[in-house]
Amino acid sequence: MVAGKDNRPGDPGVKTGGDTMARFDRDGLAAAGTGPVQASGEAYYELGMMYASGREVPVDLITAHKWFNIAAMKGHGEAAQLRREVAAEMTDAEIGQAQRAARDWLKTHPEPAVQQPLDLRAAA
Repeated sequence: MVAGKDNRPGDPGVKTGGDTMARFDRDGLAAAGTGPVQASGEAYYELGMMYASGREVPVDLITAHKWFNIAAMKGHGEAAQLRREVAAEMTDAEIGQAQRAARDWLKTHPEPAVQQPLDLRAAA
């Protein structure tokens, strides 16, 4: 895979089929029908783990921190602890960059308001 590319099938430099594993990212979640609304804290936690460990992507602590932050906000229990561990390896400027990235991502991927079910009682 090529750093800086979208890493989607059909993009230059992206291998598909054969023994190549698919890249797991948030856009992939949406394409798979789970979208940002249905994506659980676990999905974002896994993205954080990928970037923290370099599994299928280059190690990127800023991006790992961003995904752990979002996972923690979605209720994942271990994400906050791993976010702290990643932050211990980062400069203050990098932490600020990761926090801005998480905030920006949340602004561009808002959760829609939950619609209340209609009360369909028959008139008496």
